[in-house]
Formats: sequence, C-alpha cells, structure tokens
Amino acid sequence: MPSHESGWSDGVALTGRGLECGVLDRLVGDVRAGASRALMVHGEAGVGKTALLDYVARQAVGCQVVRVVGVQSEMELVFAGLHQVCVPVLDLHDRLPAPQRDALRIAFGLGAGPPPDRFLVGLAVLGLLSEAAERQPLICLVDDVQWLDQASAHVLAFVARRLGTESIGLLFATRAAGADLSGIPELGMTGLRETDARGLLSSALSGPIDDRVREQILLEARGNPLALLQLARGLTPTELAGGFGLPGAAPLPTSLEAGFAQQVAALPSNTRTLLLVAAADPSGDPALLWRAAGRLGVDADAATPAVDAGLADFGTRVRFRHPLARTATYRGASAQQRQAAHRALAEATDQHLDADRSAWHRAQAAPGPDEDVTAELERSAGRARARGGLAAASAFLERAAVLTTDPAARAGRAVAAAAAKVQAGFFDAAQALLAMTESASLTPQQRASADVVRAQLAYNTSRGGEAPVLLLKAARQLEPIDVTLSRATYLDALSAAVFAGRLAGPGGHVPEAARAAVGAPRSPHPPSAVDLLLDGMAAGLDKGYGAGIPFLTLALFAFGTDMTAEEELRWMWLAAITAIRVWDDERWNVLSGRYVRLARETGALSELPLALTQRAYTLLFAGDLPNAAALIGELRVAQEVTGSGLAPYGAMALAALRGDESEVVSLTDATIQDATRRGEGIGINFAEWAKALLYNGLGNYDLALSACRNAVAYDRDVASLCWSLPEMIEAAVRSGRPEAATKAFAQLTEMANACGSDWALGVQARSHALLVGDETAEPLYRQAVARLGRTGLRVDLARAHLLYGEWLRRRRRRNDARVQLDAAQGMFTDMGVAAFAARADRELRAVGGRTDRSAARAADACLTAQETQIARMARDGLTNPEIGTRLFISARTVQYHLRKVFAKLGISSRSQLAGVLPESALGPLASASADETLGQKSAPEGAVCRRRRSADSKQ
Repeated sequence: MPSHESGWSDGVALTGRGLECGVLDRLVGDVRAGASRALMVHGEAGVGKTALLDYVARQAVGCQVVRVVGVQSEMELVFAGLHQVCVPVLDLHDRLPAPQRDALRIAFGLGAGPPPDRFLVGLAVLGLLSEAAERQPLICLVDDVQWLDQASAHVLAFVARRLGTESIGLLFATRAAGADLSGIPELGMTGLRETDARGLLSSALSGPIDDRVREQILLEARGNPLALLQLARGLTPTELAGGFGLPGAAPLPTSLEAGFAQQVAALPSNTRTLLLVAAADPSGDPALLWRAAGRLGVDADAATPAVDAGLADFGTRVRFRHPLARTATYRGASAQQRQAAHRALAEATDQHLDADRSAWHRAQAAPGPDEDVTAELERSAGRARARGGLAAASAFLERAAVLTTDPAARAGRAVAAAAAKVQAGFFDAAQALLAMTESASLTPQQRASADVVRAQLAYNTSRGGEAPVLLLKAARQLEPIDVTLSRATYLDALSAAVFAGRLAGPGGHVPEAARAAVGAPRSPHPPSAVDLLLDGMAAGLDKGYGAGIPFLTLALFAFGTDMTAEEELRWMWLAAITAIRVWDDERWNVLSGRYVRLARETGALSELPLALTQRAYTLLFAGDLPNAAALIGELRVAQEVTGSGLAPYGAMALAALRGDESEVVSLTDATIQDATRRGEGIGINFAEWAKALLYNGLGNYDLALSACRNAVAYDRDVASLCWSLPEMIEAAVRSGRPEAATKAFAQLTEMANACGSDWALGVQARSHALLVGDETAEPLYRQAVARLGRTGLRVDLARAHLLYGEWLRRRRRRNDARVQLDAAQGMFTDMGVAAFAARADRELRAVGGRTDRSAARAADACLTAQETQIARMARDGLTNPEIGTRLFISARTVQYHLRKVFAKLGISSRSQLAGVLPESALGPLASASADETLGQKSAPEGAVCRRRRSADSKQ
C-alpha cells in the first residue's frame, strides 16, 4: 500500500520510527480501552508525519477512523476542515442539546439563526464525537493542521483539550507546534539517524552511487526521509556515479518543492492542467474536478502520468501525495493559468449548494477589479459571519476591498474588513486595512466607523487608555448621521472612560467624557433603557452623583423591556454595574443571574467570564462563598477555553474574604501589573479594594488604609469607589486618622442620601457609628443592623454586628457585646469568611463567649474542585448535558465524575445531594423563575422614595 509521503512502501516510510510507532500504539490501545487521548505530531515537511498517520489508520482495527487534511487555499472557507471531521458522524447530531445542535447546523450552513459562538460549536463537536464513540471507539487523524481554516483549528484544539472519558483519539500532524495547539501533548519528529538515513537512501537507489554523491545527499537531506528520496530521484545515472551537477544546499521545504516542481514540469500539458485544477480546489471532490477539467478540454487520460509519477491519486477522493506537490503545482503555473483554473472551478461549482466556494474561485479568477465579484464576496462574508466565521468573513471583505476601484467604495469595504479582522483577532491586519483609508475621502459615517474600529483596536492591543477619546470622536461624527448609534457610542465612551480610570489618555478621563456625553443629541424616540443609562451616567459623572440617580433607577427597571437577547448581552455588564453604583442589591441579584443565564442560553460564551464574575460578586456579598467559589472555578474553565484575559476580580475578593493573605497579595500584584500594562485603571481599584478588605478582616489597619488610599487616588468617579469608601472609613478610624475617614464619609453620605436604599443607608449608619465613637453610636449601629438585615448582603450585616459588638465591649457591656459578637462570629464562620471570623472570635473570647464552631464543610472537603462543581450543579437540578455545557466537558465525563462523587459521599442518587451540600444563599441559579429573570416591572416612579419611607417606618 503506497504512503502519501511519495509512494514508498510502508516499511520504508516508517524506517527508524520504532519509538514513534510505540507511542501511537499506546494511544490506539488507550482509546480502545475507553480513555481519550490527544497528541500533536510536529516536524518539518517530508519528515514522515503523514506516514505515521497512515500507520495509526492501519492499527486502529475496531475503531472508526476519520481523516482530515488541511489545505492552504481552503484556509478562508469557514469550518471547511471541521466539516470533514463531522460528516461521517453527523447523523448523530439530533442527540445533542438544542443550543449545540442549532450552533452546529448554523456553522455548517444547514440552518439559519444568529452567529453561533465558536466555543458553543466546540461543545457541539465534542458532544457529537462523544456520541459517535459510544457506538465505536473513534480516532480522528488531522493532517497539515497549519493549513486548516482558523475556525476549524480553534474548535478541534478546543475539543482536544476537553477530552475526558469518551474513547476518542485526536492525532494532529503539523509542521510546527503553534499557539492553536498549545497544551496538547507533543511528539516531535526529527530527521532519521545516520544509519537509518543511509539504509533508506540505499533502498531507493536502483544502481551504484558515487561515495561523494551519497555523502552530499545525506548532508543536504539532514535525515529527512522525503528529501533523501527526492534528491536521489532527481539525479541522472551519470550524476549518481560522478557527482557532477548536484544542486547546492537549500532550505528543505524549498528544495523539496523544487524537486516536485521538476516532476510536474516533466508531465504532459494536459496532466499539468489537471493537477493545477486539483491544486486550486482542495475539496477532493472528483466530480467537481472532472467537471472543471472538462471545461478546459482535459479528459480522464490526463490523470495517468500524475499517478505513475507518484504525485497524486484520483479515486473516490482526489489527493496529492504530499502538500509540497500541491504547492509546487500551483506556484509553478502562470497567473493566467491559475486564473483559468479558478474560473473553470467557479463555473463547475454549484452556486446554490456551495456559493462561498464559487465566490472565492471567482475572486481568484478575476484578473482585475470586478464589481460583480466584490458584491458576491460581500454576500459570502455575510454568510460566513452568520455561521460564526469571523476569520472567513474578514478574508472575503479584504479581498472585496482589493478588487474595488472606486475610492469611496474601496474605503468602505476596507473599514468593514478591518472591523471583521478586529472581531476575529487579526489586529495587525486590521491596522493595515485602516491604513488603506487614511488617504481616502471617507463619508462621515465611514470615518466614524473607522474611529470605532480604532477604539476597538485600542482595547485589544494593550492601549485601552486611548479608547475613550476615539469613541468620543466617533460619537460626535455620528450625531448628524444616526442619533441612536451616536448615543450608543457615547455610552461606550463613558464605559471606556470608567474602565480606563486613572490610565485614560488625554481627553479621555471621566469628567471629559461625561461633559461630552451630556451634550449628546436627544433620542427621537421615547427613551429606552440604554438612553436612560446614558443620561444617568452622563449627569451623575458631570453634575454630581445624585443628578444621575433618577435616570439610572428608571433604566434598571426598564432594562430588558423590548430588547433582544443580543441587546441585553451588549449592555448587561453596564446595567449590573449600575445596580451596584446605585446600591440596589435586589436589581443586582436579578441582573447578575439574568446575565449568566443569557450567556449560557444564547451560547455567547465569550460573554461568560464577565457574567460569571458579576454573579460571583453577588454571591460573595451574600456570604455564599462555596457557591461563589464554584462559579469562580467555572470562570477559570471558561477563561481557559475562550482565552479571556479578564483580571481575576472574583478570585481576589474570594481570597480576601477567606483571609488568605498570600493568595490576595499574589493575585492583586499580578492584576495591578497587568492592568497598568493594558490601561485598565479599574483593575487597580478592585485590586486595592481586595487588599483593604483582607487587611480590615485581619485587623492590620495600617495596611488596609494604605490600600484604600491607592484605591481612591482616582476620585473622578465617586460611584466606582462605593466599596472602597467603607473600608477607608474603618481603616482610618482604627488607625487613628479621623481626617481621612471624615472625607470618605462625606462621599459615602452623598451616595446614601441620593439613592436611599437599605444597603447604602445601612453601610452609612455603620460607618457613621465608627466616626462618632460616643454614646450616639449605639442607635446608628442598631439602624445599620436593621437596614442591612432587610437585604441579602450577609457579609455587610455580619460586619455591622461585629463593629457593634466591639463598641459594646469597649463600653464594658459584656453581656450585650456577647450577643452581637456571637451573631457576627456565627455568621462569619458559617459563611467561611475566615479573617473576620477570627477577629470576631478574639473579641468573643474577651467577653467570655463560646467559640467552638467549626467552619469546615465535611461534604466539600472530600471532593476535588471539579467534583464539587459537578455535584453542586447536579444538586441544583442540571442534567448531565447541561453540566457538560457549563464546564466544557462531555456528558459522559460528567457521569464518570458523578459516580465518584456518590461513592465519596456515601449516597446513591442525585436527589440525595441536597442533603449533603449546602444551598446557595440566593437560591440555585438554574431554577430561577420567569419573574426572577428580569423582575416584576412595577412602575419605577418614586420607587426609591417608597423603599426609603418603608425602611424609615421600621426604625
């Protein structure tokens, strides 16, 4: 059986590869035994990677084998490689959860819908392969990964990293170990040892060879098997005998390609044309090849010389024996010949079934600008985007721009292509496309669109501080063109300014952005939630905190009304942050829960890290550390698979509440360094707040005060300091620095009086009591306990009990102090808030209280982190496929872990989990009712005042 490396026998192909074959034998054996394995084989062209894949295919008796080959000219066709993987098992796609099934159908153009998140597609492929492996062990062989389209490469690498117990083997062959396959076990292939190289060369020779020629061939080949054969095959008997005319040393791929080019050049004209058509379309479809070849006057007899030369096979699939043979064929043709081949392929391709491939061939066939072709490319870009293929969409749009002569149209297409490049992560290419527009005469809308793309680039290339200015510029330019888009861009600019904070560039600080946004044109329609968010943020940041409260309160009650899921997701982060800024714990809880559900239900997994962070904070403030920790663990998994660079906000707060000083210092130091590099000033605020929280818990008030000073150093946005100000007051009072506490209290009071919620007024009363210190403190402490007791914020409530108890102890009211300290210590211990629990414990001992509570959770203690996550989700009613979707693993792997959980906990069913694992303080996220999704839309007029009057009446 010939090998795809160049027609040599199986034994010759595997010369000197005993070690590699042994590794692959173990991989096949493990898959047959029920394990999953992924391996990346890498090495230079011709080193024998394809021969090893052939070996695995022969050894995989009893397994279903799926083969995929990446081809350079197909890199722009979205999910082309992935389609090759899935077609043999696509009959099982009905077994997938609906969101995954729909994502896969959209990705392959089999259905319509919003563009699927690529990670949801990845989960679908993982599930599909897992289903296939249930009926028969499955091995996927993916050759020439470097030529796969980016979408397919990302999904297959994702699947390889998430394999568990599915009886799946994934074997990749690529020239170099790249970032796409990072984290996958590697098997590097180098040249043959000298003895093996000599043996291979001798086996390929049909006659005597001069010793000097043999040594020169061995020197130039450097143990590369294909090079040994090609160099020997390219010499005449005279050259073999005497050494004359031996080519000089050249880089291996170049010399190998030259060898193939010589072979192709020696073929008849019709055979060269047939090979060129095959090289121009890598689909391997023989029917398409022969239709196109027929248009060029080439018949079936033309294939024989190519097969005899060992260059290609023409069977049920058209395949070149080596990628360099394809490359040599294509590059060796003239531009006119290549255009003719692509034109024939475009005409032979079914316009309805494969419109994108037809458009791409037409674009390659175009000798110059062609408006019909560019219009077709734009339609293909739209289809690619609808399937989630941003890389492919950007390639179509870039080609359309190149083929456009009209300067205005060319600039518009370049801007559109640049926007797609940014979304796809090709930042350098986006910059180059924007450069095409700099000397063009842009329309106002094109100019504004270009500025938005530049702002997006600023966010993504470690220069986030520039984004506010660029967004403000774009918003101004959009004012006379599209008021709605202009207002949305102003809101983006405000968000960017708050996010950049102290690291914003000139003209992009919060006050400057707010002044510009105040002047935004009024909406021509009744104000939406987004309009109200803009007006509220602009007013509050420009005129003072209280000026924005009426608008922001209305915005929170209106949020979600008449909004699509996509619109909600775009603004949900800002809405949840707004709930914190106006101290509305109820809306914060509702919105953070809705955020996570939306991200999961719509498959917007790139939004998931932000959503999980927001929800984790809600749980942390509620004192539900175990479930917050589970979300943070899920967040780490989401970041691992999505590549999100989000700072570890949730992990910092969790470590601070747990009193883990080394973890807090490590996380905050890294966050401050990374945030400074990226221009993300808000990250510095949260890192310093986490340190202040930690040190107030530990009773190290000087360090807490130092962290607070750093957190509030940028005070141009008072609302962003709402968590740092209470820490500042406590640390300053305890450190004997009342002047610092007084200033912070004035800012806190401004917020509390403006919003009037129990949360804000409760924290204000607690802080005020610290400042007054005398007998007037007691009613303030009582007010703090009462107000915070009406919220779900148990950490703040426990801290009020602690401070009240400390005050009572200093007044020598031991019995009264014991009541408050016992309540605080019990709450902190139950929540696992270790540092504050230890502080309460010390105070309680001083008044003779009992302190023998245990914070340990026996059920959690015996489970691994992943088992804990899975157990908690199963307790909350999630099915195995739903758990797998959240943790990016297969349902089969979930079941495997649940069996281990049951054994460790001594239970036998999911229904028993509720008895051994504590519930979330806010209820299980998965079982929220429809009303909880966005809350009841009661009329917001006077809502803040009603809450305040109701609270006052209970004092």
